[in-house]
Order: sequence, then structure tokens, then C-alpha cells
Amino acid sequence: MSSKKQGFVPYANEADVISVGKLMIENRLDRITVSGDVDLTADDVGLAHARRLHEVLGEIVAKLEAMTLPAKLPPAAVGEVDNPFN
Repeated sequence: MSSKKQGFVPYANEADVISVGKLMIENRLDRITVSGDVDLTADDVGLAHARRLHEVLGEIVAKLEAMTLPAKLPPAAVGEVDNPFN
């Protein structure tokens, strides 16, 4: 289990990633992406994973509650660039 606790501020940047088991929690400016999986086993490791998830999700919820939120995010802007290989 990774404990990159310091430095992870939800919605603060496009770089931070926390891993809990094989679960990845990726920071973005407008969203948090959660992917992968983790087993919350009935042992000390499972308890540590559950506590870390609880902590991170609590931080995310607190940040969201402190923000003025739209009903739904608009779709991301998509643009075209010239092919650099032409």
C-alpha cells in the first residue's frame, strides 16, 4: 500500500496519484478518477486499506462540499492539431 498522503489535495493538480492495493486514485483539476481494484480483507492489511480509502474519500467529499458545483460538468473541449509526421 502506498502512502503518498502528503501532497494529495483533491482537485489541485493533474499529477498526484494514490494507490491502495491495486486501486489507483488519480487527481485532476475537475475530477478524481478511481480505477483498479482492492480487496478489503478481514486482516490488518485490509483494515489499513479501508482506513486509507475512508480518509481519501473524506477529503474528496469535504472539498466538493466546500465548492460551488455545477449540476453537471460540460463536455471537455476537443480540438484538432496538425499531424507532426506529415
